[in-house]
Amino acid sequence: MIQTAVVTISDRSFRGERQDGSGPLLRQLLVEAGAQVITAHLIPDEADQISALLTRLADDDSVDLVITTGGTGPAPRDVTPEATRAVIEREMPGLAELLRWDGYHRTPFAVLSRGIAGIRGRTLIINLPGSPRAVREGLEALGPLLATIVALIKDETPPDGPCAPQPQRRLVRRKPAKKLRGIPLEGVLQR
Repeated sequence: MIQTAVVTISDRSFRGERQDGSGPLLRQLLVEAGAQVITAHLIPDEADQISALLTRLADDDSVDLVITTGGTGPAPRDVTPEATRAVIEREMPGLAELLRWDGYHRTPFAVLSRGIAGIRGRTLIINLPGSPRAVREGLEALGPLLATIVALIKDETPPDGPCAPQPQRRLVRRKPAKKLRGIPLEGVLQR
């Protein structure tokens, strides 16, 4: 069973101005997928606090997987990727690319996420955007891979079953998100 930590990063939720919808959903979805969520945190968009918590979860609490939600956008206070990059030892860019690629087929705004994924010690850390929809869709994309990745990071044999490596499938080219079709691009960048 994958030992997991959930970290919600949001100034407004931390101050009690907005209810945290993504953290509890992330926790629920992970439990439904068979993970054991051993801890959940709600912290503000402060790079030092984010880095300190991620370091403690990986080094002291020895969790297998840390998934953050929030703070991945282009706003000035969105510092989750920088705080994560400061603590990981090896990046796993394919996971972040998968999240953006899969999300783009649902909404063109998915490419605004700057989330990253990487490894610290024997812990996988993944940044998800802060919306409940992005959390649900992100776990749908990552779900089949998580048990295998965690096993490989821990130098264990990946499990058999639905999370084991799957035979290669034919790549299907998808059309861009519907919201972009038919929109004239002339003047889009003019103010």
